[in-house]
Amino acid sequence: MNAPVSHPPKLEVDPALLEGATPFMAQYLTAKAGQPDAILFFRMGDFYELFFRDAEVAAGALGITLTRRGKHQGEDIPMAGVPVHAMEGYLARLIRLGHKVAICEQLEDPAEARKRGSKAVVRRDIVRVVTPGTLTEDSLLDARGANRLAAAAIRRGRAAVAVVELSSGAVDSVACGLEDLGAVLAAFRPSEVLVTDRLYGDEAAKGALDGSGGVVQALAHALAEPQAARARVERLYGVGSLDGYGAFEEAEVSALGLIAAYLETTQAGKVPALSPPRRMGEAGFLAIDPATRASLEIDRTQRGEREGSLLHCIDRTVTSGGARALAERISRPLRDVRAINAQLDAVEWLKDRRDLRRTLRETLKASSDVARATARLALGRGGPRDLAAIRSGLKTAEITGGLFVGAFDPLTAAPERIAAVLERLAPSPELAGLRAQLTEGLVDEPPHLARDGGYVQPGFRPELDEARRLRDDSRRVVAELEARACADSGIAFKIKHNAVLGYFLETSAKAAEGLLRAGPDSPFIHRQTLASQVRFTTVELSELDARISQAGHRALAIEAETFESWRRDVARLAQSLQATAEALAELDAHAALAEWAEEIGGVRPVVDDSLCFTVDAGRHPVVEAAVKREGLPYTPNNARLDGSGEGCARLAIVTGPNMAGKSTFLRQNALLVILAQAGAFVPARAMRLGAVDRLFSRVGGGDDLARGRSTFMTEMVETAAILVQATERSFVVLDEIGRGTATYDGLAIAWATAEALHGTNRARTLFATHYHELAQLETRLDHVCNLSMKAREWNGELVFLHEAAPGAADRSYGVQVARLAGVPPPVVERAREVLGRLEGEKAAVARLDDLPLFAVMEPPAPPLPSALNEAVRALDPDSLSPREALEALYRLRSLAH
Repeated sequence: MNAPVSHPPKLEVDPALLEGATPFMAQYLTAKAGQPDAILFFRMGDFYELFFRDAEVAAGALGITLTRRGKHQGEDIPMAGVPVHAMEGYLARLIRLGHKVAICEQLEDPAEARKRGSKAVVRRDIVRVVTPGTLTEDSLLDARGANRLAAAAIRRGRAAVAVVELSSGAVDSVACGLEDLGAVLAAFRPSEVLVTDRLYGDEAAKGALDGSGGVVQALAHALAEPQAARARVERLYGVGSLDGYGAFEEAEVSALGLIAAYLETTQAGKVPALSPPRRMGEAGFLAIDPATRASLEIDRTQRGEREGSLLHCIDRTVTSGGARALAERISRPLRDVRAINAQLDAVEWLKDRRDLRRTLRETLKASSDVARATARLALGRGGPRDLAAIRSGLKTAEITGGLFVGAFDPLTAAPERIAAVLERLAPSPELAGLRAQLTEGLVDEPPHLARDGGYVQPGFRPELDEARRLRDDSRRVVAELEARACADSGIAFKIKHNAVLGYFLETSAKAAEGLLRAGPDSPFIHRQTLASQVRFTTVELSELDARISQAGHRALAIEAETFESWRRDVARLAQSLQATAEALAELDAHAALAEWAEEIGGVRPVVDDSLCFTVDAGRHPVVEAAVKREGLPYTPNNARLDGSGEGCARLAIVTGPNMAGKSTFLRQNALLVILAQAGAFVPARAMRLGAVDRLFSRVGGGDDLARGRSTFMTEMVETAAILVQATERSFVVLDEIGRGTATYDGLAIAWATAEALHGTNRARTLFATHYHELAQLETRLDHVCNLSMKAREWNGELVFLHEAAPGAADRSYGVQVARLAGVPPPVVERAREVLGRLEGEKAAVARLDDLPLFAVMEPPAPPLPSALNEAVRALDPDSLSPREALEALYRLRSLAH
């Protein structure tokens, strides 16, 4: 049974609610008061029972029967229940629906409770609160996907996100500017996000929280106060100071403190096995906002499915840990050029060694999920199969390390990432000892639950072997003792058993006469005389009787003690085990990318500090895979941009008909940026990339009715974010800006947006449009070029060439596309007629050169620095005492004069 180590303070139950309650119901109501916002699973024997409102909610959500049991304060008590053995299935459904579930367990045997009196209630307490971000059970998790709990905090104008994956122990901390909060949260795709109640009500933060995709939980603001938060995190890690883990900003400490407080509550005081927090600075990874992630379908399609995404397309991993490591790499591409090239070195090294790579992948297939097994055991939720997983993983680590012996050229150092992995795989004496213990003591195929027993090898614990022998072979043991008693006494004894005497020796009254006259030194002790039989016992038989009656319980107790000893060893070595698991996962991810690179004929991109973007014969990885399955060829495309404006344009206007491949071309180049900065080879003949700091994609349209936004409003909000945040190191792909409004309005917005991206943001940009008037920008601006997706009419049919070529498109072929889409012929013919008339009316289109609207936009002058503005910006109202706030007001007033 799980037993809580300690508890956070509980809410006091209202005495009026307990009035007239039975002892049992008072116990339930007290437990419920500790977690009022969670559905309480209350253990009663073989069922978890639910009462009152919880029962009604669960019955509706789970489709289980709602009944009544007794009364409380004159009202019937609604009740529902789920079997203990089937609990995980019901739990998963409730969590998917966004509920929290508190597990209240029996903490003693009912027999122990009865010793306190016939009306004593079995001791129970909450041992865990299950939430979307704190799942650890395999049956509730996606083996190939991470399940993260995040916390967001803002202090002194800076934001931070802390993330823990409880199922593997990984902890990350990222400090960022307020404008990057949404991108950082989206990068981790948390299942649950913790914020303070003040931040929860902040409209400015709402977009970032909504875009994270996780369930948002609001906690008391006091939990994020830096001093208390720091103490809580230090307590979680068992250290006197966090300084050894890095110089954390105040916002980071606050976010980590929210996670520590939440874990104290949800884990009922149990300490999870967590790795030290990995600090990632603002330049740690490529910033990708939620809208861009959705548009590019990086790890999920826009329907929320993994299949069809970039990640699904390239995933060749053979372990669940490797799949999660690859997903992390693709979701959070690096920004640092040196780190990117270190990743590429590792992939290239394995790509060049096919035989080693394939042997490695075959070896890794035998591995298990060491990280998640370790996390469950550390929290007291694991079982014997988790120990077997750790044994398997340690064996795989040893074999894997051996594969690389002699694999390196004596004159060439191993790639940095490969060398680091092998260093972590080298077995420490402690891990070697743990593996030896599990190899010797754990059976090959242990049961799922420790309470079932049968998982300790024969011969590992002599006292366990004896208990099992007595339990399983008591008849033979009794027969042996019977034979010795007969031989020692010369009397024909029979050993029998009843519920009153237990085991006893029985013989006839005549044969027993000599023993009855024997003195106190006789080993045979008289127990009972019947009409024709006399019953005796011996010290050995009494001891055997006791041992046999307790053998089953003792065998389980010895196994439980052995399991607990192994579990404590795992918890003690958790960080070493997690490091081993991370090393195996990283190696699997490297090898998988190398395998995919060979499979598609990929090339290593050149990634440097320039502002260049050059792709020779690039291909869209997902689309190419799809057309290959259909047996069709894929047309590669070139792209050249340069943010410095040296040698080529930094903004390309892409025109061409619908269905010609503009959106594919745009997304293709954005995905190549992600692959390159994730340390992967790319589907192209050659690629050079100046590392990108932020990636923006506005391709495809959709409304956001929940927030009162039309399709056009959503488009404008996302465009505004790009224009505010993009820098000269950014990469932007835009499709059909301005299409959701009147023709001239849309053209004006598209023109002004293109000018701003060219002249103010100076970002490398692919700008697709049906406004052919924008092609004039090539002659008006220094660093703009035209590209068009080629199409031809052949015998009245429209043929798409899917080729991006220099120059502007001469027309959109919209009527032809309408015909291909199945628009009725009369409508198509009428459209041709109207189009011909409009194209013949030269006055229908005003000359753009005559419109002052389209004068080249000058970059706005930077605002003059203001001491008052700077002072206001530096204030953090949440951290000021009343006296400090008053002093700040006087200071601001003096600056205003």
